[in-house]
Amino acid sequence: MTAYDSTGAQGAADAGDDVAYDAVVLAGGAARRLGGADKPAVRVGGRALLDRVLTACADARTTVVVAAPRPTARPVTWAREDPPGGGPLAALDAGLRHTTAERVVVLSADLPFLDEDTVRRLLAALRTSGTDGALLTDAGGRDQPLVAAYRASALRRELAALTRPEGGGLTGLPLRRLTGALDLTRVPDPVASFDCDTWDDIATARARIREHGHVLDEWISAVKDELGIDLDVDTKVLLDLARDAAHGVARPAAPLTTFLVGYAAAQAKGGEGGPEAVAEASRKAAALAVRWADEAAAAKPDAAPDATPDTTRPDAG
Repeated sequence: MTAYDSTGAQGAADAGDDVAYDAVVLAGGAARRLGGADKPAVRVGGRALLDRVLTACADARTTVVVAAPRPTARPVTWAREDPPGGGPLAALDAGLRHTTAERVVVLSADLPFLDEDTVRRLLAALRTSGTDGALLTDAGGRDQPLVAAYRASALRRELAALTRPEGGGLTGLPLRRLTGALDLTRVPDPVASFDCDTWDDIATARARIREHGHVLDEWISAVKDELGIDLDVDTKVLLDLARDAAHGVARPAAPLTTFLVGYAAAQAKGGEGGPEAVAEASRKAAALAVRWADEAAAAKPDAAPDATPDTTRPDAG
C-alpha cells in the first residue's frame, strides 16, 4: 500500500495537489429495494451508513453530500441535483460544482466496509496510473464507479459533453454514459465495494462486523463517532493495560484504570493531549500494575513482612 500523509482539511490544502482531494457522496437515491427506506440513515454497527462513508473520506479538503440535509457525524457541504431524483449523473454534476481539487473521490452512501485505507489506495492508483480514474471492482469483477477516485477535469469534460444540446441533459442518464468515455484503472476489492441495496445486504453487513476479527475495531470507530472525537490510539496498549490491571489488582480495576488513563491523557499539555499522551499514561499505569502484582506475588501467605506481632498470644515473643 502506498504511504499517504493524512493531514486533515487545511493540511491537505497546504501539502499540495499530490495529496489534496475533495469528496462527493451521492446519498439521494430512492432505495426502492429497501421499500423506500431512508437508506443513508440505516444503521450498521450502530452507525448510519452515510456516517460510515463520511468517516472513510475524512481526509478530504471538502466533502459534498448530494441529498437533502440531515444531521451527520461531521460537517459537510450539501448540494442537490435539479430536479431532485435526477439520477447519479445529475447528482454528480451538482456535487462537483462545489469542489476545487483536481482529484475527487466519488462514493455512494451505502458502503458499510469502506475505510480510509481504501480511499488512499484509490488515490494512490490514480496518481501513479496517469488515467482518468481508479475504481473498485466487486467480487464478480464488476466495475463500481461510485467507489472511485477521478480527475475532476476529466469528469467535467465528459459531463459538459453530455449536457450539450446535441447530447441532451443529464437527468436519468446511467453512469456508464460517463465512465464509458474515461480511461480507468481497476482496483479489485470485494469487501470495500460491498454495497447495501437490500435488507439481506444490511443483515449480511451487520453480521460481518460482529465477527471476532472485526468487532473491536468497529466498536471503537462507533464510539469515536458517537462521542465526536477523532483520536487514533494503540488499542493493543490499552487492552494489555486492562489485562494487567485485571490480573494484577482486581477485575474491576481494568475499566476504571483505562478510564483514568483517558482522563489523564485529556488533561495532558493543557487539555491538548493526543495519542502520545495516551501512550505515556498507559505506560505509567501498566508499570504500576506490574509493581502491584509483583508485591502480591512476593507477599507471604500468613502475614505481610511488616506485620506487627500479636503480643496477646501466650507464645508470642
